[in-house]
Amino acid sequence: MSNQLQNYNPSGVGEINGNLLGLPFDYESANLIVFGVPWEVTVSYGAGTAKGPQRILDASTQLDLFDFDHPDGWKQGIFMMEISGEILEKNQYYRTLAAKIITRLAEGKSLTQPPDLTPVLREINHACEQVNEWLFENCQQAINRGKRVAVIGGDHSSPLGYLQALATRYPNYGILHIDAHADLRDAYEGFKFSHASIMFNAMKLPQISKLVQVGIRDICHDEVQIINQSHDRIIDYYDPVIKQKLYSGTTWIELCREIISHLPEYVYISFDIDGLDPKLCQNTGTPVPGGLELEQAFCLIRELVKSDRQIIGFDLCEVGDAEWDGNVGARIVYKLANLMDLSQHHGVSDIL
Repeated sequence: MSNQLQNYNPSGVGEINGNLLGLPFDYESANLIVFGVPWEVTVSYGAGTAKGPQRILDASTQLDLFDFDHPDGWKQGIFMMEISGEILEKNQYYRTLAAKIITRLAEGKSLTQPPDLTPVLREINHACEQVNEWLFENCQQAINRGKRVAVIGGDHSSPLGYLQALATRYPNYGILHIDAHADLRDAYEGFKFSHASIMFNAMKLPQISKLVQVGIRDICHDEVQIINQSHDRIIDYYDPVIKQKLYSGTTWIELCREIISHLPEYVYISFDIDGLDPKLCQNTGTPVPGGLELEQAFCLIRELVKSDRQIIGFDLCEVGDAEWDGNVGARIVYKLANLMDLSQHHGVSDIL
């Protein structure tokens, strides 16, 4: 691998070698291990995000590697594990079963009406828990070997096992959550590990001291109540409020610094691509008008690094099954990888 790296030309044609960006790394030589989780069993609107990890992988070899924040960021070593065909196959099976439950509830009928779907619900919840356990074990193994980890979903339920693994290593960390949705529903539609419940489940971990949400613009009354009664453990920057402040003359940099001020030293970034303007992610599972521009999101995370906080991990979820979505998603993954590396090893002088 050392000879291959020595002969590698970062300005050359992206090699289709099964790795992100066509980079010449493997598990042993890479510092960042990326897990694709092709799982979207509980999605309640559009489907296709289970193929998001593959779309990102496919698109990534078309990216140029020079990064304005971290020109040599690729040298950190990035390796994406092979996407599990077994998990993808199980996803297709359980997604079909989940659709029956979603349809029954949308019709205003009880799951216990004939045919009784409650055993099906238990089976789905168990399958989701198994995926969480698989990710937990793989992430913990990588962390114990001194690796950094990133997760590409699937729907937003995908990274829970990773959050649990980080909780065994960090007694106090925060989450910077970019999303159109708060994802604070308690077992939405009966699914304990619903895509709409990821942050509800995450907040069960006492090690997560703060959740700061940015771009939220599609939210239910119960979620607002949870936020308001969290005693500032959950801080929200709603998209309409952000826009009103920007229209009134507040700068985005000022808002970024205010947002970051709520976060502790160690920060995990959970990036749902539907937090962006839907023109950037038209095929995401639940698109919502409004949202951030891509450079706004990067600016926010750049300011996080400048604040001397350390990014300990990240996920990108809800990327749709389309070439454009994969293109944007690949750029987000590479940028987050480079900013995470800068936050751990480089001074702020390396930042734009």
